[in-house]
Amino acid sequence: MKILHYTYMLRCSDGSLYTGYTNRLQYRIQMHQSGKGAKYTRGRLPVELVYVEEFETKEEAMKREYELKQLSKSEKESLVQSKKLEF
Repeated sequence: MKILHYTYMLRCSDGSLYTGYTNRLQYRIQMHQSGKGAKYTRGRLPVELVYVEEFETKEEAMKREYELKQLSKSEKESLVQSKKLEF
């Protein structure tokens, strides 16, 4: 079974964006929501998944995570708007 890797962005309750990497997307989102995710998101609950990219390797996903973290808030917002998630 092939494991996929994800780079994702969450919108926090204060409007900020959190960027992360995982290979278990649903589980990771649940961890964030329960307050057991990143320290950054703990005080900014609830969070909402607003952006995700899928990769075949951990290295690709982590490289992309780093790239996204270098973007300005407005550049991240543009990216989120261009790839609006449908649930």
